[in-house]
Amino acid sequence: MKEVLKKVRNFEIRIRQAVDSHMHGNFESVFKGSGLEFDDVRSYEYGDDVRTIHWKATAKGHGTFVKTFKEDKEQVVFFLVDVSASQNLGQEGNKKVDISKEICSVLAFSAIRESSQTGVLAFSDQREMFIPPAKGRSHAMRIFKEIFSLDPSSKRTDLRKMLGYVMNRLKRKAVIILISDFIDEGYERNLKALCNLHDLVVIHVSDQRERKLPRMGIVPLKDQESGKTFWINSSSREFSNISGNYFRENSANLEQLSNRLGANYIHIDTDEDYVPKLIKLFRIRNLSKRNPKR
Repeated sequence: MKEVLKKVRNFEIRIRQAVDSHMHGNFESVFKGSGLEFDDVRSYEYGDDVRTIHWKATAKGHGTFVKTFKEDKEQVVFFLVDVSASQNLGQEGNKKVDISKEICSVLAFSAIRESSQTGVLAFSDQREMFIPPAKGRSHAMRIFKEIFSLDPSSKRTDLRKMLGYVMNRLKRKAVIILISDFIDEGYERNLKALCNLHDLVVIHVSDQRERKLPRMGIVPLKDQESGKTFWINSSSREFSNISGNYFRENSANLEQLSNRLGANYIHIDTDEDYVPKLIKLFRIRNLSKRNPKR
Protein backbone atom coordinates (compact mmCIF):
# COMPACT_ATOMS: atom_id res chain seq x y z
CA MET A 1 0.00 0.00 0.00
CA LYS A 2 2.99 2.33 0.53
CA GLU A 3 3.89 2.11 -3.16
CA VAL A 4 0.32 2.93 -4.17
CA LEU A 5 0.26 5.90 -1.79
CA LYS A 6 3.54 7.17 -3.25
CA LYS A 7 2.11 6.85 -6.77
CA VAL A 8 -1.08 8.67 -5.79
CA ARG A 9 0.85 11.52 -4.16
CA ASN A 10 3.13 11.89 -7.21
CA PHE A 11 0.10 12.11 -9.49
CA GLU A 12 -1.52 14.70 -7.22
CA ILE A 13 1.67 16.80 -7.35
CA ARG A 14 1.81 16.54 -11.17
CA ILE A 15 -1.77 17.75 -11.41
CA ARG A 16 -1.16 20.64 -9.04
CA GLN A 17 2.01 21.74 -10.88
CA ALA A 18 0.23 21.64 -14.24
CA VAL A 19 -2.66 23.66 -12.85
CA ASP A 20 -0.34 26.28 -11.34
CA SER A 21 1.89 26.63 -14.42
CA HIS A 22 -0.57 26.38 -17.31
CA MET A 23 -4.06 27.28 -16.17
CA HIS A 24 -3.45 30.56 -14.33
CA GLY A 25 -6.74 30.07 -12.53
CA ASN A 26 -8.00 29.30 -9.08
CA PHE A 27 -7.36 25.59 -8.45
CA GLU A 28 -10.08 25.68 -5.83
CA SER A 29 -12.66 26.34 -8.55
CA VAL A 30 -11.99 22.86 -9.96
CA PHE A 31 -13.82 21.42 -6.99
CA LYS A 32 -16.58 23.98 -6.90
CA GLY A 33 -19.86 24.05 -8.76
CA SER A 34 -21.34 27.40 -9.68
CA GLY A 35 -20.36 28.70 -6.25
CA LEU A 36 -24.00 29.66 -5.79
CA GLU A 37 -27.00 28.01 -4.19
CA PHE A 38 -30.68 28.87 -4.30
CA ASP A 39 -31.75 31.29 -1.57
CA ASP A 40 -35.19 32.84 -2.22
CA VAL A 41 -37.46 34.41 -4.85
CA ARG A 42 -38.32 38.07 -5.57
CA SER A 43 -40.36 40.00 -8.12
CA TYR A 44 -38.92 40.27 -11.61
CA GLU A 45 -37.18 43.57 -12.39
CA TYR A 46 -36.22 44.99 -15.78
CA GLY A 47 -32.82 43.62 -16.83
CA ASP A 48 -33.03 40.37 -14.85
CA ASP A 49 -31.74 37.28 -16.65
CA VAL A 50 -34.76 35.35 -17.92
CA ARG A 51 -32.94 32.11 -17.08
CA THR A 52 -33.42 32.90 -13.38
CA ILE A 53 -37.22 33.05 -13.63
CA HIS A 54 -38.86 30.79 -11.04
CA TRP A 55 -41.57 29.30 -13.22
CA LYS A 56 -43.37 27.45 -10.45
CA ALA A 57 -43.87 30.65 -8.41
CA THR A 58 -44.73 32.63 -11.54
CA ALA A 59 -47.39 30.10 -12.58
CA LYS A 60 -49.46 30.95 -9.48
CA GLY A 61 -50.56 34.12 -11.25
CA HIS A 62 -49.35 36.78 -8.79
CA GLY A 63 -46.63 38.17 -11.07
CA THR A 64 -43.27 37.12 -12.44
CA PHE A 65 -40.65 35.97 -9.95
CA VAL A 66 -36.93 35.25 -10.23
CA LYS A 67 -34.65 33.10 -8.12
CA THR A 68 -32.02 34.71 -5.91
CA PHE A 69 -28.78 33.01 -4.94
CA LYS A 70 -26.24 33.17 -2.17
CA GLU A 71 -22.59 32.21 -2.39
CA ASP A 72 -21.81 28.68 -1.28
CA LYS A 73 -18.71 29.05 0.91
CA GLU A 74 -18.25 25.39 1.85
CA GLN A 75 -18.15 23.04 -1.10
CA VAL A 76 -18.73 19.32 -0.69
CA VAL A 77 -16.91 16.97 -3.07
CA PHE A 78 -18.37 13.47 -3.07
CA PHE A 79 -16.99 10.40 -4.85
CA LEU A 80 -19.07 7.47 -6.07
CA VAL A 81 -16.73 4.58 -6.83
CA ASP A 82 -17.87 1.36 -8.51
CA VAL A 83 -16.23 -1.66 -6.86
CA SER A 84 -18.44 -4.36 -8.41
CA ALA A 85 -16.92 -7.51 -9.92
CA SER A 86 -17.03 -6.19 -13.50
CA GLN A 87 -14.35 -3.72 -12.40
CA ASN A 88 -11.89 -6.58 -11.81
CA LEU A 89 -10.87 -6.71 -15.46
CA GLY A 90 -7.27 -5.89 -16.36
CA GLN A 91 -3.72 -6.73 -15.37
CA GLU A 92 -2.98 -7.44 -11.74
CA GLY A 93 -2.49 -4.15 -9.88
CA ASN A 94 -3.81 -2.24 -12.85
CA LYS A 95 -7.40 -3.43 -13.05
CA LYS A 96 -10.31 -1.07 -13.62
CA VAL A 97 -11.07 -1.10 -9.91
CA ASP A 98 -7.43 -0.24 -9.06
CA ILE A 99 -7.45 2.73 -11.43
CA SER A 100 -10.83 3.86 -10.08
CA LYS A 101 -9.52 3.80 -6.53
CA GLU A 102 -6.35 5.67 -7.55
CA ILE A 103 -8.33 8.43 -9.28
CA CYS A 104 -10.61 8.77 -6.27
CA SER A 105 -7.58 9.06 -3.95
CA VAL A 106 -5.69 11.53 -6.18
CA LEU A 107 -8.69 13.84 -6.45
CA ALA A 108 -9.62 13.43 -2.78
CA PHE A 109 -6.13 14.58 -1.70
CA SER A 110 -6.41 17.54 -4.09
CA ALA A 111 -9.92 18.50 -2.93
CA ILE A 112 -8.99 18.34 0.75
CA ARG A 113 -5.95 20.55 0.09
CA GLU A 114 -8.43 23.14 -1.13
CA SER A 115 -10.43 22.88 2.12
CA SER A 116 -13.36 21.07 0.52
CA GLN A 117 -15.37 18.62 2.58
CA THR A 118 -14.80 15.26 0.92
CA GLY A 119 -16.74 12.01 1.19
CA VAL A 120 -16.93 8.63 -0.57
CA LEU A 121 -19.47 5.96 -1.39
CA ALA A 122 -17.98 2.73 -2.74
CA PHE A 123 -20.76 0.61 -4.22
CA SER A 124 -21.75 -2.57 -6.00
CA ASP A 125 -25.48 -3.23 -5.93
CA GLN A 126 -25.35 -2.07 -2.33
CA ARG A 127 -23.42 0.28 -0.11
CA GLU A 128 -19.97 -1.27 0.38
CA MET A 129 -18.32 1.69 2.13
CA PHE A 130 -19.61 5.11 3.11
CA ILE A 131 -17.38 7.89 4.47
CA PRO A 132 -19.28 11.10 5.30
CA PRO A 133 -17.83 14.38 3.99
CA ALA A 134 -15.19 15.94 6.23
CA LYS A 135 -11.97 17.95 6.01
CA GLY A 136 -8.32 17.47 6.93
CA ARG A 137 -5.26 15.47 5.92
CA SER A 138 -6.13 12.64 8.30
CA HIS A 139 -9.50 12.36 6.56
CA ALA A 140 -7.78 12.07 3.18
CA MET A 141 -5.62 9.26 4.55
CA ARG A 142 -8.73 7.55 5.91
CA ILE A 143 -10.31 7.62 2.43
CA PHE A 144 -7.14 6.20 0.86
CA LYS A 145 -6.68 3.40 3.40
CA GLU A 146 -10.29 2.32 3.56
CA ILE A 147 -10.92 2.26 -0.16
CA PHE A 148 -7.76 0.27 -0.92
CA SER A 149 -8.42 -2.25 1.86
CA LEU A 150 -12.08 -2.70 0.88
CA ASP A 151 -13.24 -6.24 0.09
CA PRO A 152 -16.74 -5.89 -1.45
CA SER A 153 -19.41 -8.26 -0.17
CA SER A 154 -21.39 -8.26 -3.43
CA LYS A 155 -20.25 -8.81 -7.02
CA ARG A 156 -23.23 -7.21 -8.77
CA THR A 157 -23.86 -3.66 -9.97
CA ASP A 158 -26.94 -1.49 -9.48
CA LEU A 159 -26.18 2.06 -10.58
CA ARG A 160 -29.82 3.14 -10.52
CA LYS A 161 -30.24 2.08 -6.89
CA MET A 162 -27.00 3.64 -5.69
CA LEU A 163 -27.57 6.96 -7.49
CA GLY A 164 -30.92 7.10 -5.72
CA TYR A 165 -29.21 6.36 -2.40
CA VAL A 166 -26.81 9.27 -2.85
CA MET A 167 -29.62 11.68 -3.73
CA ASN A 168 -31.35 10.76 -0.47
CA ARG A 169 -28.17 11.14 1.61
CA LEU A 170 -26.77 14.41 0.23
CA LYS A 171 -29.14 17.23 1.14
CA ARG A 172 -27.03 20.13 -0.13
CA LYS A 173 -25.51 20.74 -3.55
CA ALA A 174 -22.15 19.05 -4.11
CA VAL A 175 -19.61 18.22 -6.78
CA ILE A 176 -20.30 14.54 -7.49
CA ILE A 177 -17.48 12.55 -9.12
CA LEU A 178 -18.86 9.24 -10.42
CA ILE A 179 -16.21 6.63 -11.32
CA SER A 180 -17.40 3.42 -12.98
CA ASP A 181 -17.19 1.15 -16.03
CA PHE A 182 -20.94 1.75 -16.49
CA ILE A 183 -21.65 -1.87 -17.38
CA ASP A 184 -25.26 -1.66 -16.29
CA GLU A 185 -28.66 -0.63 -17.61
CA GLY A 186 -31.62 1.46 -16.51
CA TYR A 187 -29.68 4.10 -14.59
CA GLU A 188 -30.16 7.01 -17.02
CA ARG A 189 -33.20 8.54 -15.30
CA ASN A 190 -31.48 8.65 -11.91
CA LEU A 191 -28.30 10.04 -13.50
CA LYS A 192 -30.38 12.90 -14.91
CA ALA A 193 -32.01 13.52 -11.51
CA LEU A 194 -28.59 13.53 -9.82
CA CYS A 195 -27.26 16.00 -12.38
CA ASN A 196 -30.23 18.32 -11.76
CA LEU A 197 -29.40 18.42 -8.06
CA HIS A 198 -25.60 18.44 -8.15
CA ASP A 199 -22.57 19.33 -10.27
CA LEU A 200 -21.70 15.99 -11.89
CA VAL A 201 -18.40 14.66 -13.24
CA VAL A 202 -18.54 11.30 -15.03
CA ILE A 203 -15.30 9.28 -15.23
CA HIS A 204 -15.68 6.20 -17.45
CA VAL A 205 -13.00 3.57 -16.80
CA SER A 206 -12.38 0.73 -19.27
CA ASP A 207 -9.85 -1.94 -20.23
CA GLN A 208 -8.71 -2.78 -23.77
CA ARG A 209 -10.01 -6.36 -23.37
CA GLU A 210 -13.53 -4.94 -23.46
CA ARG A 211 -12.88 -3.58 -26.93
CA LYS A 212 -10.80 -6.41 -28.35
CA LEU A 213 -10.37 -9.80 -26.71
CA PRO A 214 -7.14 -11.62 -27.73
CA ARG A 215 -7.69 -14.37 -30.32
CA MET A 216 -7.27 -17.62 -28.38
CA GLY A 217 -9.81 -19.86 -30.08
CA ILE A 218 -12.68 -21.41 -28.09
CA VAL A 219 -12.26 -20.36 -24.45
CA PRO A 220 -14.44 -20.11 -21.33
CA LEU A 221 -15.61 -16.62 -20.45
CA LYS A 222 -16.81 -16.02 -16.90
CA ASP A 223 -19.32 -13.33 -16.01
CA GLN A 224 -17.73 -11.84 -12.89
CA GLU A 225 -21.03 -10.63 -11.45
CA SER A 226 -23.30 -13.65 -12.06
CA GLY A 227 -20.56 -16.29 -11.79
CA LYS A 228 -21.81 -18.01 -14.97
CA THR A 229 -19.33 -19.36 -17.50
CA PHE A 230 -19.89 -19.14 -21.26
CA TRP A 231 -17.85 -20.78 -24.02
CA ILE A 232 -17.04 -18.40 -26.86
CA ASN A 233 -14.91 -18.44 -29.98
CA SER A 234 -12.56 -15.53 -29.31
CA SER A 235 -11.09 -15.86 -32.81
CA SER A 236 -14.48 -15.32 -34.42
CA ARG A 237 -14.81 -12.05 -36.35
CA GLU A 238 -18.51 -12.00 -35.44
CA PHE A 239 -17.77 -12.17 -31.71
CA SER A 240 -15.07 -9.51 -32.05
CA ASN A 241 -17.46 -7.17 -33.87
CA ILE A 242 -20.28 -7.71 -31.37
CA SER A 243 -18.10 -7.08 -28.29
CA GLY A 244 -16.33 -4.10 -29.87
CA ASN A 245 -19.56 -2.52 -31.08
CA TYR A 246 -21.19 -2.95 -27.66
CA PHE A 247 -18.36 -1.09 -25.95
CA ARG A 248 -18.28 1.71 -28.52
CA GLU A 249 -22.04 2.20 -28.41
CA ASN A 250 -22.15 2.15 -24.61
CA SER A 251 -19.29 4.65 -24.39
CA ALA A 252 -20.76 6.98 -27.04
CA ASN A 253 -24.22 6.88 -25.45
CA LEU A 254 -22.80 7.69 -22.02
CA GLU A 255 -20.77 10.62 -23.37
CA GLN A 256 -23.78 11.98 -25.27
CA LEU A 257 -26.01 11.63 -22.20
CA SER A 258 -23.43 13.41 -20.01
CA ASN A 259 -23.09 16.27 -22.49
CA ARG A 260 -26.86 16.59 -22.79
CA LEU A 261 -27.20 16.80 -19.01
CA GLY A 262 -24.40 19.34 -18.69
CA ALA A 263 -22.08 16.95 -16.84
CA ASN A 264 -18.31 16.74 -17.43
CA TYR A 265 -17.27 13.43 -19.06
CA ILE A 266 -13.89 11.77 -19.53
CA HIS A 267 -12.94 8.24 -20.58
CA ILE A 268 -9.86 6.61 -19.06
CA ASP A 269 -8.26 3.31 -20.08
CA THR A 270 -6.36 1.14 -17.61
CA ASP A 271 -3.18 1.16 -19.70
CA GLU A 272 -2.85 4.92 -20.10
CA ASP A 273 -1.44 7.73 -17.99
CA TYR A 274 -4.66 9.30 -16.76
CA VAL A 275 -3.11 12.47 -15.30
CA PRO A 276 -3.19 14.47 -18.60
CA LYS A 277 -6.91 13.73 -18.96
CA LEU A 278 -7.58 14.86 -15.41
CA ILE A 279 -5.63 18.06 -16.08
CA LYS A 280 -7.70 18.64 -19.23
CA LEU A 281 -10.85 18.09 -17.17
CA PHE A 282 -9.64 20.68 -14.66
CA ARG A 283 -8.91 23.16 -17.45
CA ILE A 284 -12.46 22.76 -18.80
CA ARG A 285 -13.97 23.18 -15.35
CA ASN A 286 -11.86 26.23 -14.57
CA LEU A 287 -12.99 27.90 -17.79
CA SER A 288 -16.64 27.09 -17.15
CA LYS A 289 -16.48 28.42 -13.58
CA ARG A 290 -15.31 31.80 -14.87
CA ASN A 291 -18.67 32.08 -16.65
CA PRO A 292 -21.12 30.30 -14.32
CA LYS A 293 -24.69 29.72 -15.51
CA ARG A 294 -27.42 30.40 -13.05
